[in-house]
Amino acid sequence: MSPAAVVGDEAPGRGAIERSAWRKVALPSEHGGWGLTLEPPMLALLVAPSRAGVAIAFAALLAFLARTPVKLVLVDLGRRRRLPRTRKAALVGGVELTLIGGLVLAAFVVAGGGWLVPVGAALPLFAVELWYDARSRGRRLVPELAGAVGIGATAAAITIAGDGAWRLGVALWAILAARAFVSIPYVRAQVLRLRRGVPMSSATVVLQLVGVVVAVAAAAVVDRSVAAGAVGVAAIAVAQAPTVRRPVPPPKILGLRQLAFGLALVGVTAAGVHLAG
Repeated sequence: MSPAAVVGDEAPGRGAIERSAWRKVALPSEHGGWGLTLEPPMLALLVAPSRAGVAIAFAALLAFLARTPVKLVLVDLGRRRRLPRTRKAALVGGVELTLIGGLVLAAFVVAGGGWLVPVGAALPLFAVELWYDARSRGRRLVPELAGAVGIGATAAAITIAGDGAWRLGVALWAILAARAFVSIPYVRAQVLRLRRGVPMSSATVVLQLVGVVVAVAAAAVVDRSVAAGAVGVAAIAVAQAPTVRRPVPPPKILGLRQLAFGLALVGVTAAGVHLAG
């Protein structure tokens, strides 16, 4: 066999390995995070569409993507090591953070800086998430809830940038935070049941109740136009309640159900806001 043939046979293998290495540093492994990241901008753009809102939405998506390379860099730095993946992650993360900066600047130029207030309020939550990420503990309940509630601030930011409705923006954020409390502990508990046979704890039930209370409070105290969203959150909790004693479906089915719940909540909440207006 000729040297050229050997190179030709081996090159695709090396190329596939290289592409896989880039994917590992660039794409999140948490499939459920896509829905929780996209729901806030989808909801806010349905309620208060604007050019600045579109820029904020893309910045939020990039922030979700940037979490993976940033996490890898933090982990490697914490362990005092520099691996090939460290350099790749630093490059990908640097490009994404630069793009985020450009989108933030564009939104600021178009809509002013009022929308940055909820983003600033969410920064401590992102800091908690990154603290756990840097210690390879990002899949625990606290960082998952912190990240999901934090990204919900995108809904408030886009709403404020779109029409300046602060109360509505905060109420939408609260509805999405409530959705996170109702869904994330439940899914984690179901996965533990499936893999380890661990029964659902009372803490999981309490957190779901907290989510319902937050949603109801958002509609009753902050902005009544999100009442349909509060009903939607309660409906998710009620729909999930009987399943805790049934056989657990595969994680993929759990994820698809949560995606359907999230999209339904976005649609119901947006429709309710428009009807109330």
